[in-house]
This record gives sequence, structure tokens and C-alpha cells, in this order.
Amino acid sequence: MTKQFRLGLIINPLAGLGGSVGLKGSDNLADQALALGAQPMAEQRAKICLSQLLPLRDKVQIVTVAGEMGEALCRELGFDYICCYTPERIPTQAADTEQAARVMAAEGVDLLLFAGGDGTARNICSIVAASTTVLGIPAGCKIHSGVYAISPLAAGKLLAKLVAGELVSQQEAAVMDIDEAAFRDGVVKARRYGEMRIPAELRYVQSVKMAGKESEELVLDDLAAYVVSQLEDNVRYVMGSGSTVAAVMAELGLDNTLLGVDVVENGQLLAKDVTASQLLELVTGYPSKLIMTLIGGQGHVFGRGNQQLSPAVIRAIGRDNILLLATKTKLQQLAGRPLLADTGEPALDRELQGLLSVLTGYNDYVMYRLGYEDDH
Repeated sequence: MTKQFRLGLIINPLAGLGGSVGLKGSDNLADQALALGAQPMAEQRAKICLSQLLPLRDKVQIVTVAGEMGEALCRELGFDYICCYTPERIPTQAADTEQAARVMAAEGVDLLLFAGGDGTARNICSIVAASTTVLGIPAGCKIHSGVYAISPLAAGKLLAKLVAGELVSQQEAAVMDIDEAAFRDGVVKARRYGEMRIPAELRYVQSVKMAGKESEELVLDDLAAYVVSQLEDNVRYVMGSGSTVAAVMAELGLDNTLLGVDVVENGQLLAKDVTASQLLELVTGYPSKLIMTLIGGQGHVFGRGNQQLSPAVIRAIGRDNILLLATKTKLQQLAGRPLLADTGEPALDRELQGLLSVLTGYNDYVMYRLGYEDDH
């Protein structure tokens, strides 16, 4: 009998809770996020990933954690699984992630799959470092680390290649995290916490986020001036996060939430640092457009640090009403890789695919592809 692929699975059920409600993180804020109406999404994102393995289910045994940290999903999908660790308390803690990783590393899993954010990656890195091959399913608010797949679907596709026995090389990738308290004040302080070994399939694995503001200030000024000249009356403009959009807000003379989402109408700030539910209410039934940029080095348009732009919000605004801003230098950093959408709904990610018109300067547009053509 062919040896089964032993897949470790750890789900951080609290990952990403703060994103949709504007908290810009979940560390020590789970209760507050839940009180604001946040819905846990980590298990659902893990389900999207593991569903890619269903045709290969007989070739996989999952080593996981009791309850919502993995066991419940394995049972739902019908995988052969064993529980190697049971948390002592609910809600679970970072120590549970660390202990589960310790047990899985000792048992010798072929790959440790985890769903979470940069905090989860830090927890696991502190235990396994580069001794165990890992792969992250992006489920947190902050995904600066290079150990994550570009989306849950991409993680599943990469796992399927491994389980099917295809040759995939390995590399070490950086684990990064930021100071969340400073992040909520608009300051990005990223720190490297180590490296972990990942499958080196660059089509499916993201790069480390490039932090820092654009140095091309003159280009940004021109770009911002053109955007402002094109703003229409009685249209609600949803202003995404990031320094490129901040340049537009500065041109308007409006206070900007660098790492949040604001809404502008008729040159005035209509709403500041909105949550996903607030934003949906503001754009539903109103002429609305979305002004946003991409994450330098990674190419993500949706799903990294802007979870307020929920699938419902994106659909309410419509693909044709999205204005993407990026300097040509930022696009060149992608080295030909496509822009990426990880909205949480693979169907919507596919709907968003195709060529996008990207504003790169004063009335200067380039066409750039969003999404891989074969992500089905």
C-alpha cells in the first residue's frame, strides 16, 4: 500500500477577526472584534484549501488539533485524520498553536499547513524554524511574511501537486510581523522573526511585503492631481489604504486613514476608517467607485490589509468602478507576475480576473493582468 501523505493542520480560529471591523489586527482583540460583529473566517479559508485535496483524499492522512483548530473541518470534509493535541481552554491561545506545532514536528509530518496571519506564523516559527516544511493559508489581517500561499485556493493547488507526487523544490522564506499598536496609529514597523522552509512554487507562494512609502513623490503628486481632477459630483469614492491613495487624500486636503478605508463624496470626508458593514451600507444604492492601490512586491489588490472591502462591498461597487493606482516602478517590482485578488470568495476572485487599466501617472494608464488564467 502506498504511504499516505502526512499533512499537519493547525487553524487559528481567531485569525483575521479584526480586519472587517477596522481593528487592523486581531492580537489580543478577539473579544472586541466579535462584539463589533466580526465573523471567524479562518476555518472557511482552510476549507477552500483542503477542498482541492478531496480527489486525493485516500492519499492523505491529516494530523491536526481537536475542535475548531482542525478536527471539525477534517470531520466535515471526510478526511482520514488523527488529533495529536487538545487545547485546554476556549478560546484557544497562541500557546496552543505552539504546542500543536511542537507535537507535529516531533511526529514528522510531511508538511505543516496552517491558517492564520503573521502572528500565527511567528508562533509556529518559534517552534519549528526551518526543521519542518510549512505552508500558510492566508487568514489574518497582516500577511507580511513570505511563508503564505497567495490565496487559500493557491495553497490547495500547491498541496495537490505535493500529494500527487510532483516534484516541488523548497526554499527558506522570511517570517515578518509588525507592531499592531503602532499599525493602528498609521505606522508600519516590520520586524523579521526568522525563516521557515516552504515549497518553492513561486506561482502559488507570495513574496515578503515591501514596506515603506513610495520614493517617487513627483509621480505620486501627478497621479493624485489627475485623480482629483476626474472626481465626479454625487459619487461616493471609497478610498483604500496605502500611501498611494494617501497622496490623493492629501491633494483633496482631507484627513486620511493610512491603513484603513475612508469614504469621500463631493470633496468632503463622508466617513472615516469604516468597517465592512458600515461600508456596505454606505455604497448600497448609491453611485460608488473604489480608488485603491496594490501591495508592493506581492501584487495583492484585495485580501491584504483591506478586509473592509468585503465580497459584498466589491460586488456592490462593481469591477468597472474600481480605479487602481500604482507607479510603474511598483508594477515593475512584480517582474511580470499578475496582480492578485484573495477576497475570500474564489468565485469572485475569478470574476475579477482579466486585464485592468492601472493609472500610473497624469492621464497615463497601462493594462495589467489580474489573476492567473488557469485558477479554476
